Amino acid sequence: MKTIITFGEIMGRICPENFQRFQQSMPGKLDMTFAGAEANVAASIAMLGGKVKFVTALPDNEMTDACLSVLKGIDVDVSGIKRVNQGRFGLYFVERGANQRPSRVMYDRDYSAISLTHGEEYDWRRLFADAQWLHTTGITPSLSEIAANATEIAVRTAKEKGLSVSCDLNFRKKLWQWQSGTSASDLAQKTMRAILPFVDVVIANEEDAHDVLGISAGNTDIEGGKLDVEKYTDVAKEIVRQFPNVKKVAITLRESISATHNNWGAMLYDAATMKSYFAPLTDGKYTPYEIKSIIDRVGGGDSFGASLVYALNTPDLSDPEKTIRFAVAASCLCHSINGDFNYSSRSEVESLMGGSGSGRVVR
Repeated sequence: MKTIITFGEIMGRICPENFQRFQQSMPGKLDMTFAGAEANVAASIAMLGGKVKFVTALPDNEMTDACLSVLKGIDVDVSGIKRVNQGRFGLYFVERGANQRPSRVMYDRDYSAISLTHGEEYDWRRLFADAQWLHTTGITPSLSEIAANATEIAVRTAKEKGLSVSCDLNFRKKLWQWQSGTSASDLAQKTMRAILPFVDVVIANEEDAHDVLGISAGNTDIEGGKLDVEKYTDVAKEIVRQFPNVKKVAITLRESISATHNNWGAMLYDAATMKSYFAPLTDGKYTPYEIKSIIDRVGGGDSFGASLVYALNTPDLSDPEKTIRFAVAASCLCHSINGDFNYSSRSEVESLMGGSGSGRVVR
């Protein structure tokens, strides 16, 4: 496997302990870890055994020292991280939901280092010299016009160098505020439509295609826990029709019964064969994983994107049916782990793929 590159922001993630709310926890203890969509993908790929390099810009201070130490400790290549004398270390705050109380996320990312670092400041040709894949998301361009331009430069240069490119649409309504007088969804549409012509694999969830591209699946009630999964093939086909360069579309299928009880699966559409593959299956029929005691769902989508990209770059997993089974199993396991990073190994994922989902002690 040649190197997989991910480009985006890493932040401090601040969260109360034991599913508490901030009002309960402060003053008092808060848990801080490092997280961010593209960093989560890099961490998960590394944990699976892949070769991955994370590219970002961070302030030249002690917080960055700590962050790099964590990433290096799980074998993420940090040589592509720029230490700059502008901007700050971004933060985000999470209240983990339980039962009928949803999780809540608050962002503190304005003027972060990556949002102030122009695309021309990264040495893309050197970064891509030994790489075969670039992964990014719709979160990075949502931070600032500078970050949006940097993302477009990254994907454009990647294609010029012959890399495959994946992009998780990852719409965040609380972001996309950098153009006054333009709604978040309109700004996302305009920006992402300039990026997607350079993308080979599009990753989305039930809502992203609608919020970013205006493409909807019929007969779906996400919050009511009802998805008409067959309709997502139509969504994928429409994405490919609008962007003929796209070779594959992956859509996660989350049915939210409560904050701690979700059904979880996904679909992978292959444009070459015009065929959709669903996972997990029981007797050939789509039957989602029932995750009834979610520990932490933030980062679950990133773990899906990571394991999808890993599988597509691993010959014995690159068959579409195996790829989607692997990605769904890996992301299912991520829901059992506190924090954004998916600390699951390839063998653990393959064990779940093989039907070992009882949770019995492994001795």
